[in-house]
Amino acid sequence: MYTRTDRTTASRTRDRMSYDRAGAHAILDEAYHCTLGFIVDGEPRVLPTLHVRIGDTLYLHGSTGSRPLLAARGDTGLPVCVSVTLLDGLVYGRSQFHHSANYRSVVAHGVAHLVTDEQEKTDVLTALVEKVGTGRSAESRPPSRRELAETAVLALPLREVSVRSRSGGVRDEEADYALPHWAGVVPLRLTAGRPEPDTGVTGPVPAYLQPPRSPWHIPATMRGEHVVLEPLTVGHAEELYASTTDPEVWRHLGDPQPADPTGMARIIADALVAQHAGDRVAWVQRCAVTGALVGSTSYYEIDPERGAVGIGHTWLGRPWWRTGINTEAKLLLLARAFDTLGANRVVWHTDLRNDRSQRAIERLGAQREGVLRMHRRRADGSWRDTVQYSMTVNEWPEAQLNLRKRLRPAAPVAG
Repeated sequence: MYTRTDRTTASRTRDRMSYDRAGAHAILDEAYHCTLGFIVDGEPRVLPTLHVRIGDTLYLHGSTGSRPLLAARGDTGLPVCVSVTLLDGLVYGRSQFHHSANYRSVVAHGVAHLVTDEQEKTDVLTALVEKVGTGRSAESRPPSRRELAETAVLALPLREVSVRSRSGGVRDEEADYALPHWAGVVPLRLTAGRPEPDTGVTGPVPAYLQPPRSPWHIPATMRGEHVVLEPLTVGHAEELYASTTDPEVWRHLGDPQPADPTGMARIIADALVAQHAGDRVAWVQRCAVTGALVGSTSYYEIDPERGAVGIGHTWLGRPWWRTGINTEAKLLLLARAFDTLGANRVVWHTDLRNDRSQRAIERLGAQREGVLRMHRRRADGSWRDTVQYSMTVNEWPEAQLNLRKRLRPAAPVAG
């Protein structure tokens, strides 16, 4: 526990105040930025900045030319007050007076000193980078001597620290509970959006920037004798465009045929947006013999609770039609669904006008369930009727045997 001082003692609502060391550390570690308050030439200053905690010291990031850093160079240091607030919810009372917020906050008082030891400074800057993604410091260039010289770090020992928080629901006056006004709590939380790669970046998003996923949402690499399924990335755009230039490939697909690799990149980006949202898992299909990228396929309508998943968004370059690539790709996807993920049901959807796709799905062993009328928009804006097929876990063993037989090379004919 931190020791209570005159500066950290609450004058009201003392039930919300604590001096718990672990609680303070947890709030400081969760927050990415803080507010630094200090006095310069008799005037108050408040600056937002980045921070990181190492042990019982709070380190603050700044520029060597900033006023607080210049003031902290002396032996006496710089008296500061640092605050961090995490807003957890808005509380709506029946009366205006009892509207409030749920939050967790830390206020730390003390004297900050400029970090002059080079190793300590380097360790702090590394910790700041690691805070935004564990492993990031190993996947980025370390600062140069010039960059280090332009960067300053303040060290604030955590001694006078208080934690203030509110949680729970509405606390109206007893007489107000009969009022007809809606009351309650709207939870708030900071969530990361989909990472947006910089121009020229073609590699996959690092694991530390991806949201936690169940196995159902992970595009695990799968290998067969004819095809390799590997996670789809924007870096595949040029090769995928080159392998799917035949208009027949796109005739029944939901996306219009891309006019160039940039158009293909947009299609891939849309797939990755859906994947980040948990609505899709996308792969490229690579010929296992030549290494060429020949198409793409996906899981969609992913429902781990019901044990159900769809296979679709599939397109394959025309030179690879009627080869073992599509058959083996479906075998790998079905095996992962039923044998690895424990699916109960796999579905397919295809355009009622696409006879070739319907025959291909039926050859997999799927059963036609019916037609969903005016189910989806086509690329030209017209409504399509969709044929729905499915395969259940009970039908999978026989279907798997038949698919493996189809992939076996034909026996030589005796001469």
